[in-house]
Amino acid sequence: MTSDLKAILSDADHAAAMSEVARLWGSKRDSVEGERLDALATLIDAYEAQYHGMIDQ
Repeated sequence: MTSDLKAILSDADHAAAMSEVARLWGSKRDSVEGERLDALATLIDAYEAQYHGMIDQ
């Protein structure tokens, strides 16, 4: 279930989310696991964009 998802606020949170993605990889899109994978991908993308994004030079 996706209700226990939380914002990714640290590198430790990010690492945990990436481990979860690895576990869920290949899940069917319309399954609970697939929905969790999609939600985690969105959270990871937001964290990476905010904290590890490209720096304009």
